[in-house]
Amino acid sequence: MRRLSDISLHLNQLKYLSPSPSEDQQCSRSFMDVKAASNGVSTIEDRILRITGYYGYYPGYSSHKREEASENRTENLNPDNNVKTRCQTCTSALLKIFWGFLIILSVSSSWVGTTQIVKVTYKNFHCPFFMTWFSTNWNIMFFPVYYSGHLATAQEKQTAIKKFRECSRIFGEDGLTLRLFLKRTAPFSILWTLTNYLYLLALKKLTATDVSALFCCNKAFVFLLSWIVLKDKFMGVRIVAAIMAITGIVMMAYADGFHGDSIIGVALAVGSASTSALYKVLFKMFLGSANFGEAAYFISTLGFFNLIFISSAPVILYFTKVEYWSSFSALPWGYLCGIAGLWLAFSILVNVGVVLTYPILISIGTVLSVPGNAAVDLLKHEVIFSVVRLAATTIICVGFLLMLLPEEWDEITLRFINRLKEKKNEEQTEDVTESSVHTRSRSRANGTVSIPLA
Repeated sequence: MRRLSDISLHLNQLKYLSPSPSEDQQCSRSFMDVKAASNGVSTIEDRILRITGYYGYYPGYSSHKREEASENRTENLNPDNNVKTRCQTCTSALLKIFWGFLIILSVSSSWVGTTQIVKVTYKNFHCPFFMTWFSTNWNIMFFPVYYSGHLATAQEKQTAIKKFRECSRIFGEDGLTLRLFLKRTAPFSILWTLTNYLYLLALKKLTATDVSALFCCNKAFVFLLSWIVLKDKFMGVRIVAAIMAITGIVMMAYADGFHGDSIIGVALAVGSASTSALYKVLFKMFLGSANFGEAAYFISTLGFFNLIFISSAPVILYFTKVEYWSSFSALPWGYLCGIAGLWLAFSILVNVGVVLTYPILISIGTVLSVPGNAAVDLLKHEVIFSVVRLAATTIICVGFLLMLLPEEWDEITLRFINRLKEKKNEEQTEDVTESSVHTRSRSRANGTVSIPLA
């Protein structure tokens, strides 16, 4: 009883020492007291806060704060937002992979189809430059195809003139002028024509598999030119890949014992790969990284340049009877349109694939044209491949795949190895702990429990 009287006296003293509350505070406090009384007896923590005059206190304050803290903790630990973001990233990655597989199949099939149709056309029509000129003219349709896709997919649609002016900025802020058209388009158009013309000439001397494998060396040539001209980062693995590509070229030339047709065919295919690499390096140097619309605009300008300025070349070849045909009705228009359409589809797929999926998958689609051509040559044309040719093709393809390694491939590999080591160490420690627990349980079951001394 004496203790209770002392506590009540102490509480009364604190009550008189505390500042007198205002009328609003008294009203709110009385209201909260009634609310607390209706809910039940307040906790000891609430009484202490009320006695000490904590600012902003009301009965049930501590429990309310605990509820708020628990709610905030659950909100922070709530995995719904994290799950949504992870699901979005996973779906975007899966969509990219899905589009990547479709583009891989489309790129490889279009390139295989182009090569095989050229081989079939050569049976009755031997005019590689006319085929190159006719196929390059189809590049004019690249920008209309791009603009039709823009109208079908874009939410904010632009007029053709506005889109044309926007994409023409690849030549500069002033757009396309006659001077820039001749200065920038002429060298790229010549390189484009040389690449395709040399590729078609090589198909007259070699099989489709050999030519497509030799053309894959352009990746190594792009690296060497970029390293020399653009001062790109040096990578030892890409030097190894370039050496492998050169080794494959030499082995391909040696496969037939350095005969005339084999040497000429290998030289033409390597020349096509070299001009393709020079085209890509110069494009990166002068025009930079263009988006899909700008690339479509630029390739269409190449088609216009080819139609206007290079149309005289097949006419000269026709009258000099270097590439001669009896009449226009005798031309294999079906095969020519098939070659031009597949070539245009290949160019569109390569440029669209950069937007829809990972660029590495497009390169994989290009190298997959080698086994595709090999399967067609083996099954349809009954071509017998020698061991040297198979080894050369394999070396070139492996070198091409080594070129696709990222710049930080060594760091990524070391991280992966370290993670594997950490996982193995964790598994070993878990196995040791499980075995020790198992032995302890067995010893207790056998009655050999060690009792610690007092």
